[in-house]
Amino acid sequence: MEYEFVKYHGLGNDFVFLEDLRGDLLPEGEELARLLCHRHFGIGADGLVLIVKDGDLFTMRIFNPDGSEAEMCGNAVRCMADYLLRQGLASGPVLPIGTLAGVKEVQATGGLYRVDMGEPDLSFLGGGSLGIAESGREWVCHPVSMGNPHGVVFVDEVDSLNLAVLGPALENAPVWPHKANIEFVQVLDQNRIKVRVWERGAGPTLACGTGACAAAVVSMEQGHCQTPVRVGLPGGELTIGWQEGGHVFMSGPATRVFAGRIDLEALRSGR
Repeated sequence: MEYEFVKYHGLGNDFVFLEDLRGDLLPEGEELARLLCHRHFGIGADGLVLIVKDGDLFTMRIFNPDGSEAEMCGNAVRCMADYLLRQGLASGPVLPIGTLAGVKEVQATGGLYRVDMGEPDLSFLGGGSLGIAESGREWVCHPVSMGNPHGVVFVDEVDSLNLAVLGPALENAPVWPHKANIEFVQVLDQNRIKVRVWERGAGPTLACGTGACAAAVVSMEQGHCQTPVRVGLPGGELTIGWQEGGHVFMSGPATRVFAGRIDLEALRSGR
């Protein structure tokens, strides 16, 4: 059976979207993500998004390339808002979108999408910092949850890091109950940081919305920056606003790349 899909990206963090309003494909999400996200044998993406409907609420269910399901994805939720508006499924300008991390409100404004990401949990894993030994030194990680787990690591120069070694080592460190997304952060000035991300279940990506929020929040909480913070990622820039005790707001683009049809049975059988 053929399904219509749409390919999106948020600053190069790319996704395959499938409408699955009744949830028929949800039990196959793990397998479909591994197949569809493969860069050579599938469509190729950092994640698969199944759009399901819970009553009147459109909900984003997102699966990583390794098949694991993520609680939330900031770049994908902006792209989903654009999809709903383009398909005439929602009118906006403010769209509630369900996620496993709760309902997120997305506002279309000036060609960008502003997302209420909720409150950060700086008490995640008891608060404070964690030391993780790797590559002959101890890396200081600041845990924070944006509905999904993150570890923020401040470094002098992000471009000199061996991300292929450090990323998976810190992601899979036993201090995390269910692994973690890792953000390496270089502070440029009071309103700008440079970030490289190793995403849990995906590896290095060009951008990570929840990761940008985590990096900006910890940068402000540690006194390195003040709101708003412009987060430079390999794929572009996101703007993050946060006041202590309040919600985090993320602003950035969503880009529709192409649409098509795919035969899932043929993909499964390798035909």
